Amino acid sequence: MTGKRVIIAGLGDTGVLTAIHLSGHADVVGISVKPALVSGQELGMRLSRPDAWARDYWISFDRFRGLDRVRTIQAALSGVDLADRAVFARHADGSVEIEHYDALVIATGVTNGFWRRPDLQSADQIGAELQAAHDRLAAARSVVVVGGGAAAVSSAANIATVWPNKWIGLYYPGERPLADHHPRVWRRVRRRLSDAGVVLRPGHRAAIPNGFGYERITSEPVAWRSGQAPTSADAVLWAIGQVRPNTDWLPPELLDDEGFVRVTPQLRVPDHHGVFAVGDVAATDRLRSSARNRADRLVAHNVRAEFAGRSLRSYRAPNRRWGSVLGVQADGLEVFAPSGLRFRFPAWSIDRVLQPWIVRRGIYHGIRRPRTDEVG
Repeated sequence: MTGKRVIIAGLGDTGVLTAIHLSGHADVVGISVKPALVSGQELGMRLSRPDAWARDYWISFDRFRGLDRVRTIQAALSGVDLADRAVFARHADGSVEIEHYDALVIATGVTNGFWRRPDLQSADQIGAELQAAHDRLAAARSVVVVGGGAAAVSSAANIATVWPNKWIGLYYPGERPLADHHPRVWRRVRRRLSDAGVVLRPGHRAAIPNGFGYERITSEPVAWRSGQAPTSADAVLWAIGQVRPNTDWLPPELLDDEGFVRVTPQLRVPDHHGVFAVGDVAATDRLRSSARNRADRLVAHNVRAEFAGRSLRSYRAPNRRWGSVLGVQADGLEVFAPSGLRFRFPAWSIDRVLQPWIVRRGIYHGIRRPRTDEVG
């Protein structure tokens, strides 16, 4: 594979790991709108405890030992020439850089609320945005969280835990949130929400006007399509799961009807050798689950296999979502399997075992300590 160039389009959670796995086997170039990994994980912790969140989920690229051989470019992808095997990246000053590739891995993720957006940002802008959302919730006496997924549930639980004197309501459309998780998960999480004082409001489906910008925390009353009277609160957090794939830079022929990248079971884009997609942007299954099931290793293997003329491996998606729901709490971290069974990392193990050994060394292959002038 000497001399082969791989472009990783997007350096979020999945893109960074894919780049690390390929860095010793090809000339890897990563293109990102951020100067760091700014994870889309653990929204509740991000909003309620931003300093703790930033320590583990906002990490500058130069701290990753596994990225030492990866050239990173901060720019927004603006197009691709599939015939010439080149991508176009637009810098903040408007200039456009052209990068050629032998293999392209599309990992540009999705836009979701105010916490996952494909905007070019500096570290100062990321920090200001992080603090502003926290301050907005800190000043509110009452908070309505709208949504039934893990982001909404985690936000309600963490806000209630950090600010126990606030009124927190979780409004969701079905009989229970976490519909894509095993029912055991909700039974456990419901007890945690009740203990934290979160008021549960099932059967509430929000009426969302056309063009409504839920990419912000609002204060206007929430109207319900399900017939209930409007609900008011000092702050309304929208976590309704209306994700949009970051694929405006790609030709329509690569996309499904919803704008996600079509892939084969091998995570390769059909009819385009050397082009792969992984993570939330890839239309692998109903849950688009390759972002959460270590498909970064599989796609890295398949890129190398295609270069070498070997057979490619297939991705097998789980039937249910799994993992942490509430994030790290005072008593530790609960992680749920697809079967709904849980296992717990006790509180003492988070900073002594989980983060330093399992995450930073095991998963990311080493992360340097931040400089004294660095936040993330």
